[in-house]
Amino acid sequence: MGLFERSWAALRSAVDALAPEDFPAPLGCAGWLVRDLVCHLVIDAQDVLITLVTPAGAEPTRDAASYWQVSSEPPDGQDPLDALTVRLAAAYGDPALLRFHLEDVGCAAGRAARLADPCLRVSTQGQVLTAGDYLDAYVLEWTLHHLDLVAHLPHVPGPPAEGAAASRRLLERIAGAAFPPGLPDTDALLIGTGRRSATPAETATLGPLGARLPLFLG
Repeated sequence: MGLFERSWAALRSAVDALAPEDFPAPLGCAGWLVRDLVCHLVIDAQDVLITLVTPAGAEPTRDAASYWQVSSEPPDGQDPLDALTVRLAAAYGDPALLRFHLEDVGCAAGRAARLADPCLRVSTQGQVLTAGDYLDAYVLEWTLHHLDLVAHLPHVPGPPAEGAAASRRLLERIAGAAFPPGLPDTDALLIGTGRRSATPAETATLGPLGARLPLFLG
């Protein structure tokens, strides 16, 4: 639970440090701008709040790894929610309003996570998870989006090392194989999720795992 909070706080701090001219900058996630990501984070924070107050009586059907829908094909941009996110981000106009909304709902999501019982069963997207597994899955979400944010903004601090390490371990569970020990955590995450291509040397060290990458998570 603490790692969720620290990863989330670091991401929100990075957004808070953005200058107005950073919001139209490109993102590590192809097709989106920084402002689109910040708007997406507002929606994610709302999802966290909703899920943590939606208890379930059934046994868990997913854990932090199986929570993710994995595809070998990148998103095609046709998802209605993605399109809505882009339009909504543009509608904010003033980046300060978008930043304020993220901090407002984001702080509430952080408090809710801190107060949650990790063993509580919660329901989201028709599935049941423990709150602990749900928040562990979001550490990966926050870390990947933090990497997206700083991809073209080198002056913005990146994600915490402990969050990147935990996210790498979770991605290895999803992939069913470990990345080479010599591959840094952030590189494993970027290559593993298709955010950048592996170099020839990296491809050689990945071995059979390289043929199954990237994994597009949704």
